[in-house]
Amino acid sequence: MSRHTKIVATLGPASSMPEVLERMVAAGVDVVRMNFSHGTAEDHKARAATIREVAARLGRTVGILGDLQGPKIRVGKFDGGKITLIAGESFILDAQCTLGSQERVGLDYRDLPKDVHPGDILLLDDGRLKLAVDAVRGHEIHTRVLVGGELSNNKGINRQGGGLTAPALTGKDMDDIRTAAQIGVDFVAVSFPKSAADMYMARQLLRAAGSDAVLIAKIERVEAVANLEEILESSDGIMVARGDLAVEVGDATVPALQKKMIRLARDRNKLTITATQMMESMIHSPVPTRAEVSDVANAVLDGTDAVMLSAETASGKYPVETIESMARVCVEAERSAEVTLDREFLDRVFTRIDQSIAMAAIWTAHHLKVKAIAALTQSGSTALWMSRLNCGVPIYALTPDAESVARMALYREVRPLPMQQQHTDRDLLLAEAEQLLIDRGVVEAGDLIVLTIGEPIGSTGGTNTLKIVRVGEQQAG
Repeated sequence: MSRHTKIVATLGPASSMPEVLERMVAAGVDVVRMNFSHGTAEDHKARAATIREVAARLGRTVGILGDLQGPKIRVGKFDGGKITLIAGESFILDAQCTLGSQERVGLDYRDLPKDVHPGDILLLDDGRLKLAVDAVRGHEIHTRVLVGGELSNNKGINRQGGGLTAPALTGKDMDDIRTAAQIGVDFVAVSFPKSAADMYMARQLLRAAGSDAVLIAKIERVEAVANLEEILESSDGIMVARGDLAVEVGDATVPALQKKMIRLARDRNKLTITATQMMESMIHSPVPTRAEVSDVANAVLDGTDAVMLSAETASGKYPVETIESMARVCVEAERSAEVTLDREFLDRVFTRIDQSIAMAAIWTAHHLKVKAIAALTQSGSTALWMSRLNCGVPIYALTPDAESVARMALYREVRPLPMQQQHTDRDLLLAEAEQLLIDRGVVEAGDLIVLTIGEPIGSTGGTNTLKIVRVGEQQAG
């Protein structure tokens, strides 16, 4: 059984060598993530060139995602690199401190004293440490340690319940957007957006830089959860970024939020990536924990387009084995997933011809038990719509547009195939598509397939024809 859910793997020191990347791609990576929080523009350009060369050599489609750093709401550095906070003791967050000590530490985000008030709870290092704000005096935040432990350089700060005013796009992010455009990334993820306005600004900057990349909003702030619907409308997809989100809303709240976010995104024809600690133990272990297996499987059953690996492949000891494990879990979860197509069509209204054709195709494919759906598409929109509903039939998206091929690497259930499109006559083009599927070993003589196409040939958003074909025969079914 082939895998429907896509795998996103973060690149880093453990996965930069061409031979390791080749093994990762062979193991099933669909999209690589370049984390702009680390490395230089030249590092990212070199990695992008390597992954494209490796993917071409292996005959695989691998998309590239550029993940913006966002605002650095972090403590500064310590003299000695780290300290140990003791519960009950006082500690000062000082926006003007240059080198931290046992008594105080500096702040990368200098406006934090303006954002907090006595009684607020600050969570450091992904919630491992907890401080209560006693007083704010100018550039100093005086706190009392509630939960102590080791605190090292540049650890993150969250306010319990959210509410920090740092803008989603920093000067560095704007530079990185230009770098992403130069690289030609297929997806750009925006960190810590709070509203649709943040996403509109990112899209304007992307377009001004000459990029048509797909825009992904990382949902990791309380405000983003409250504004989820408007953020969905202004984005092409979302990332369920469970790390900072769990710190702000509470870890027990995240599983239900994950299900809600994926459902809302799919209902609005948007993409979803589920991320953070999916196989965290495999940074050091060659096998995942049973809890991690269940976590990945549940995300698949929720309907996520992709599951994402972070430190597991960026700096872990077993990047290839982690991908292989994740792929196996995805396949087994998909095997057990219930197909509820008939229920999912209830209360749906289609007002566009191309979307209606897409829905008719998956309905027909499901009930006729066809071997495959082949969508001849320019932009990939038809394949995206088809992939929002699980019909149990593989979807092959055939397009001459190289950018569309890469973007569709993230669509659940969709296998993008580059097609030369040598003909402008509809029937000859459909025959070309049928032959491509035969050559790829997808179908063989006698198989039933559903084909969709738009006229005039080559126009975007023009899918208006559905054809049912038995492979090797000329007549329609």
